[in-house]
Amino acid sequence: MRLAIDAMGGDLGPRATVLGSAQALLAHPRLEVQLFGRQAELERTLDALPNSLSTVLTRLSLQHSPTIIAEAMKPSSALRAPRDSSLAMMLDCVATGEADAAVSAGNTGALMALSRRALGTVAGVPRPAISTAIPTRSGGRCYLLDLGANVEASAERLVDFAWMGDVMARQVDGLEAPRVALLNVGVEGTKGTASVRQADALLRQAGDLDYRGFVEGDGIFSGEVDVVVCDGFVGNAVLKASEGLARMLIGRVQQTFEAHWSSRLIGALARPALRRLKNQLDPVRYNGASLLGLGGIVVKSHGGAEATGFAYAVSRAVQEVERALPTHLASELSRRRSAIAAVPRDFGTGGPPACRPDEYNSER
Repeated sequence: MRLAIDAMGGDLGPRATVLGSAQALLAHPRLEVQLFGRQAELERTLDALPNSLSTVLTRLSLQHSPTIIAEAMKPSSALRAPRDSSLAMMLDCVATGEADAAVSAGNTGALMALSRRALGTVAGVPRPAISTAIPTRSGGRCYLLDLGANVEASAERLVDFAWMGDVMARQVDGLEAPRVALLNVGVEGTKGTASVRQADALLRQAGDLDYRGFVEGDGIFSGEVDVVVCDGFVGNAVLKASEGLARMLIGRVQQTFEAHWSSRLIGALARPALRRLKNQLDPVRYNGASLLGLGGIVVKSHGGAEATGFAYAVSRAVQEVERALPTHLASELSRRRSAIAAVPRDFGTGGPPACRPDEYNSER
């Protein structure tokens, strides 16, 4: 298995991406990695790797990419930019079949735009969705999507997200029947925006999905559902808020035990339990968001991730390659789109207007 990696992306650049890639190579003996970036910088970073990682260097190669897509660059500008950037060359490597997946911590908008150009989408999906896993109270995880690729989403797009999240949870986590819910401001059928209520009606009529209706924000972490669907504006806000809360809780616990000599003694005794709690809550362990709906595998790492976090994103890509995720997405989406197009649309008096099958298949 070979992965293409944009080594210049992210806030920390090669310092995190090269070390994280090496750590991932150590964890996955069958993996090979091709790093895209400015060769001189990459060589200096490789020379600084600890000796413990020297054994993986034979499975790591460099590809010189003279330009970098800046974090502030607009997607439209990225599409017009020369195709010799680390981001564009990485994706072209996947498009030609030289690599099985791509990983980047760079500009999200540019990554999305260039990925669509290089790889296309499956089953007529107009625009991919970004999804990541959130830890739950039960010790499992819940997939949340979309996380920012689609700031606004029609009912039909929300249905697509539900199907894609279902396929992700079944193929990657091995769940036989993932429990899927729509994120809403209440569980009553009369609440929420028109698109959310219409998506609820479509999912109830379609069947072929363990759909649990509406869930409120706290339900994401309860462990009662496996996939939570929302538009990108809401999803991104929820994700960033949950990451901030997790870091605050970890910091507050540490400060509490360090505040006084007696609490420091208790903290020393509780250190193993506190370490487990930190590991469970640490957003680093869940780094790596999937761009679902593309004709290939692309994983977005958090821009501020250190090496360990980036290694988790690489491992996420490895999982998706092993499960042939785009192939399953293409077949499942095509089958379910055909099935739902044949379902009569009846949202009841006062509900949102029914859409025609041709409207469902149009790009929005």
